[in-house]
Amino acid sequence: MESLDYKYDFRDERNLSLVMDFYELTMSQCYFNDPKANKEVTFDLFFRRNPDGGAFSIFCGLEQMIGYIQNLHFKDEDIEYLKSTHKFTDEFLDYLRHFIFTGDVYAVKEGTVVFPNEPLVRVKAKMIDAQLLETALLLAINHQTLIATKAHRVKLAAQGRNVMEFGARRAHNFDAAYYGSRACYIGGVDSTATVFAGQKFGIPVVGTMAHSFVQSYDSEYEAFLSYAENYPDSCIVLLDTYDTLGSGIKNAIRVEKEYLAPRGYHLQGVRIDSGDIAYLSQQIRKILDENDMSFCKIVASNSFDENIIKSLIDQGAKIDSFGVGENLIVSKSTPVFGGVYKLSSVIENGTIIPKIKLSENIEKMTNPGFKDLYRIYDSETHMMRADVMSVYGHPINDKEDLTIYHPNNRWQNKTFHAGEYYVEDLLQPIFINGQLVYDVPTIQEVRDYCTDQLDHLWPQYKRFEYPHVYKVSLTEELLGIKTQLIEKLRKKGILNNSVV
Repeated sequence: MESLDYKYDFRDERNLSLVMDFYELTMSQCYFNDPKANKEVTFDLFFRRNPDGGAFSIFCGLEQMIGYIQNLHFKDEDIEYLKSTHKFTDEFLDYLRHFIFTGDVYAVKEGTVVFPNEPLVRVKAKMIDAQLLETALLLAINHQTLIATKAHRVKLAAQGRNVMEFGARRAHNFDAAYYGSRACYIGGVDSTATVFAGQKFGIPVVGTMAHSFVQSYDSEYEAFLSYAENYPDSCIVLLDTYDTLGSGIKNAIRVEKEYLAPRGYHLQGVRIDSGDIAYLSQQIRKILDENDMSFCKIVASNSFDENIIKSLIDQGAKIDSFGVGENLIVSKSTPVFGGVYKLSSVIENGTIIPKIKLSENIEKMTNPGFKDLYRIYDSETHMMRADVMSVYGHPINDKEDLTIYHPNNRWQNKTFHAGEYYVEDLLQPIFINGQLVYDVPTIQEVRDYCTDQLDHLWPQYKRFEYPHVYKVSLTEELLGIKTQLIEKLRKKGILNNSVV
């Protein structure tokens, strides 16, 4: 089945508006009681560390984030429930009853290669509007970005071989199963076993048989024959229900010779799911080739991840296609994507006032201000060189020399000379004044865009072990604002030298 390149209604039919942390509502009650506190603000959604020690991540989940914002409203039953908590005034509950998001949202395109500490989503809105989005935005982006990134690692390890996602039964409930399939496809996986993901997103679906299918027949051969009779043009059989080499491969060859070939068909593949996968695949390939069945593919599945797949290939395994389940759909090795949503500025009477969060852990310090995000490309190779954050409204002119700075160390800087580089504005308008202005692409368009992004990333960033660290930097102006804020807080006695 080929992927369906179509548009569909991505809004969730369920009312998920209360899928939020309770403190979003209690803080909003405070802002409501003090109109001066419900000022216009900006928030940044970013993450601090790549999964699995990698050098980059793949931004995913934007479509579901859009759907949530479009559908954000509070029904009568929501208001009644909130009233029953005795935490909110009637006036605030009436405000929620008529709530409509009216802010601006900018984001990088779905499928973009992204890096720690840069804004992936930027929200500019009244404080209540911005605050009520926090949990939902993080839910959508954290989950699918994590799985898309893992999927790319698995696909990269497979070195061009086909990868199928088999993870639904190990996913964390229904939504995680089919949204996980979506993220896997964007990240590079070729197909899914999850039928709903095929229906909803147009992802190619695959599947053959389980051990129970083989066991339900009087003999292994009868099971294989039944499947061949029903699916003669796409027959793949499971070899290891009883004895992979002693009976499984022999019965598979028998079905090919006695039933499929005489009718003009061929056995498309054989699957192994247990045992010494590398050794068994080598023996199966040898037996198939000796029986003039070089066309028959070998499919393997067995709690694989990128490291196991790499090891199998290094061992000389003769596997054409990998089925990957639990370790992919939950990103077992790194099950949490640490995206955060932080206030970056407040706007009073048209003046933007940068805000910063400081910490004794320098990793948790934020980059302040209302910001833009640019990607620097090499003019000759068109490969990514660095990302740089700048003050909003002060665009980078790639016709001039540009010096970028490490976010915490001014002495670490890099200069790009005019003509040697060009820039791309990464943050795209999604909502303006609460109205959707973004043309949401199909999943195939997102997948193709992701592939193109990865083609512009140097190989040293794709290493599994000790990858090169990509530069995420600040302009001199933005670094100056950050430094001034820190010094201002220190002079006020709010922090001491140990904090930064």
